[in-house]
Amino acid sequence: MPGRGRKATPTKKKELSGNPGKRKLNKNEPEYGELSIDTPPPDSLEENGRIMWAFLLRELQPQGILFKTDLETLSNFCIAYQNRILAQKGISKYGVFVENANGGLSKNPAFTVLNEAMRQMATFGALLGLDPSSRSRLVGNADKDTGNPFAELLQ
Repeated sequence: MPGRGRKATPTKKKELSGNPGKRKLNKNEPEYGELSIDTPPPDSLEENGRIMWAFLLRELQPQGILFKTDLETLSNFCIAYQNRILAQKGISKYGVFVENANGGLSKNPAFTVLNEAMRQMATFGALLGLDPSSRSRLVGNADKDTGNPFAELLQ
């Protein structure tokens, strides 16, 4: 049944680490086209979302970890980001508590939006490798120097 257990390690990552388990590598793993750094943001994004879109493309595209199949994940992260900004503005404008219909105080509903947006950012951010734990599992185009950094000390 798909979805159970630990997620499979991508073949590229296994190859870079020398295939530590010495198991047969999947040579039929799909490969997708990389996104261009000039890929335009979706029309649904507002200014804050477009700023985040451009930032993430500049940061992730050179690493070779952002593909055309990641467009929706990237878009969803940017939508969650712009929702977080809007919710925070609502909290700043109206405060932590707002007057309810009974004349009493209630928690500002913008906190619910803020909380959900932050949860979505964490979810989509993990898929894009934006947190330290997720980033450590990604394989990118970073410098692949495997030389011993202490070799000079032994000479």
